[in-house]
Amino acid sequence: MIKIAGDVPPKKKLIIALDAMGGDNAPDEIIKGADLLLEDPSYDVYFKIYGNKDKVVPLLNKFPRLINKSELIHASQVVAPEEKPSSAIRNCKDSSMQLAINAVKDNQADALLSAGNTGALMAMSTITLRTLPQIHRPAIITAMPSVNKKIVMLDLGANVECDANNLYQFAIMGEAFARIVLNKKQPAVALLNIGSEELKGKDSVKLAHSMLKETDLPINFYGYIEGHELSNGKVDVVVTDGFTGNVVLKTIQGYAKVYKYLAKQAFTGSWLAKIQFLFAKSAFKRIASNLDSRKYNGAMFIGLNGIVVKSHGSSDKVAVCNALKVTYELAAAEINKQIADEMVLTNDLELA
Repeated sequence: MIKIAGDVPPKKKLIIALDAMGGDNAPDEIIKGADLLLEDPSYDVYFKIYGNKDKVVPLLNKFPRLINKSELIHASQVVAPEEKPSSAIRNCKDSSMQLAINAVKDNQADALLSAGNTGALMAMSTITLRTLPQIHRPAIITAMPSVNKKIVMLDLGANVECDANNLYQFAIMGEAFARIVLNKKQPAVALLNIGSEELKGKDSVKLAHSMLKETDLPINFYGYIEGHELSNGKVDVVVTDGFTGNVVLKTIQGYAKVYKYLAKQAFTGSWLAKIQFLFAKSAFKRIASNLDSRKYNGAMFIGLNGIVVKSHGSSDKVAVCNALKVTYELAAAEINKQIADEMVLTNDLELA
């Protein structure tokens, strides 16, 4: 039996608000991804699912396990992929996205996940939740692969232009994120720049470098890194403005596809190549798995006064499940409390 809004959910460690209607494959893959998460008993979660009941109920009926750990709240609207943020704020007040955001604001959910319109989600979340104390702007942050470990990078598109203070705050938030998501005790933090010399780069980047180098906060500041060093795993956190970060992220995703294509071409050119592929097949599967963007799904809008995580718009159930794991871990670790505590410390040091 589907529980509709108004029923009291059972007591769970964490409640996740789920926008069932956001994304290219919604609501099917969103619902499947939520059920997939429940296969892992280490995630003690209860879902508040927001979506059109006529479309979501038939799907939920296929997943009795999910039915027992969720409730469905009907939403009469959906934020379209092409919807402008300003239009979404004005005209989509009963959308699955806005209702999920409201649940976080009203403490009815510990965090939310959406695969919907990124600009609308950021704008609606910022208006509804506001930022954490002393945080000027939220940023988009996620994990990505390097040669020997995962690294995190921010901002990935929320802020096209950033001043030195924005970059400094991003570094503080990114360091907290890396400690939680990457389980690093002292993550190394670096600024992305066009060179390693201190005199190179924009004024905002150089000033942020000075601020991080001189701070009394316990941040393991590495200094500058260049674009080609992102893959070597020397640092754990890479800080940049949203324009640069978004270009870097999409370039990496594009070249992962190029690698897969070239590898396929190399092993299908002749019968000898096909035979060689049989011996190397398992190795290439491991490489492809490490480059699978679904494993790195789940970008947090860090700096908001509430946990909001964005899933890829094209996410399938595996990608949704992995994004839900990130959402759960961030909420369980109370990342916003950790960031707020560090920002208070920053203010105390500035006043001292």
